[in-house]
Amino acid sequence: MPAAQSRARRIGAVAGVTLAILLLLVIPAAGPSVPPMPPEGSPFVWGSDSLWAALEAQFAAERASGCADSASTAAEMRRFETDVQVLRRADAATLDSLGLRFFALAPRVASCAELVPRFVQLQATWRSTAKRVSVDWDPRERTTRDALYRALYGGRAAVEEVILQQPRMVPALVQDAEVASATPSAVVQGVLLHSGDILVSRGGYPTSALIARGNDYAGNFSHIALVHIDPATRAVSVIEAHIELGVAVTTAEGYLADKKLRVMLLRPRPDLPALIADPQLPHKAAQAMLDRAQREHIPYDFAMDYQDPAKLFCSEVASQGYRSQGLTLWMGTSTISRPGLRQWLASFGVEHFETQEPSDLEYDPQLAVVAEWRDPTTLFEDHVDNAVVDAMLEGADRGDRLGYAWHELPVARVLKGWSWLRERTGGVGPIPEGMAAAAALRNRGYNARHDALSAEVLRRAEAWRAAQGYPPPYWALVALAREAVAASR
Repeated sequence: MPAAQSRARRIGAVAGVTLAILLLLVIPAAGPSVPPMPPEGSPFVWGSDSLWAALEAQFAAERASGCADSASTAAEMRRFETDVQVLRRADAATLDSLGLRFFALAPRVASCAELVPRFVQLQATWRSTAKRVSVDWDPRERTTRDALYRALYGGRAAVEEVILQQPRMVPALVQDAEVASATPSAVVQGVLLHSGDILVSRGGYPTSALIARGNDYAGNFSHIALVHIDPATRAVSVIEAHIELGVAVTTAEGYLADKKLRVMLLRPRPDLPALIADPQLPHKAAQAMLDRAQREHIPYDFAMDYQDPAKLFCSEVASQGYRSQGLTLWMGTSTISRPGLRQWLASFGVEHFETQEPSDLEYDPQLAVVAEWRDPTTLFEDHVDNAVVDAMLEGADRGDRLGYAWHELPVARVLKGWSWLRERTGGVGPIPEGMAAAAALRNRGYNARHDALSAEVLRRAEAWRAAQGYPPPYWALVALAREAVAASR
């Protein structure tokens, strides 16, 4: 009898402990604390629906004649190229005027395949000019920043609408004007890289689209990496921060193997006072970050606190490397103001809404664009993903929230515990270091919803193409995405 009672007590104790653990595991997670809007933040608004409609109508009309007016269009392209090449100084109004001329060329070029390669290169010339004439602008001043955004982002948007109409005529790699550098170099995929160069890319995942679009200046890029080239062996190392791993070092081949929809190469201008004083500064910045990454584990910075070097998100890999050598990048910091977007990002663990977003580095006047690569075969996928995010964020502003089923939380917490144990032994668990179990569930829910909506938008886009005879432009994709979001509720 005593033995039976003892066994019963043990069973009861085990059951009690098990029940207590289960109760702890099902305790609801606290809702995210959403920091206030940055005081200087305000989302950029194009306010140009009538312009987009007019451009599409012009393209529809031009399609009927094809290249009948190609000589006139080519002549206008030459005039535009001459005007931007001779431009030495400009204000915001001048940039806006030239940008409208570039927009006006797009529907004419899109209907004539033979003009497309030249138009793509013309956009690179226009971008180089816009960056050159704005080097003395204050990137924190709203008027000038808006004008530069319209020129650079708008120019890319225009050329990509053309590419989607004539994808077989487009070179994947576009080289901008040569940018001199004294640092060690190596050739990768036909492009000359220098130590200290910065790779700005767009991943092919739902969160990549959210990072690119989740900004007061919605962009095309989601990731930053820093290039280091060994001066003796010319070995190329790429230093980057991954959500799953923290800061890691890979080869050029390893970097390119990860799914990317586009890559832009940036390089510090050689006429910067800091580089005139020390031409090897970019290499020293890359060396400093490489040394630290090889010396210690650097966790991923989910809070996006660019002023705290203890943890690093992708942008900080470049900014902290250069800061260690006295050069501050992201002269105009990024702001995230929309209430729904801030709520969503806070639910993933973001705490700072004035930060350094990957897309915004393109507007830093200290950096020149060396080259840009895009995959024409996946460009439409890129646009669909962006349109879906834009529509989802409109829903977030109306009150849509990221959630999960209550019964998923206990499992996620167990997996988080397993991840913690794996991290202590040098491994990687299913939930990244620094990410809470509830945040991981919200992230999974966001990914699933984005994938489902993207599939629906692709279906609707095919129907649109069949009816109109050409792929839907971006503004039409956003309208289709809004319909898909509304239908999913």
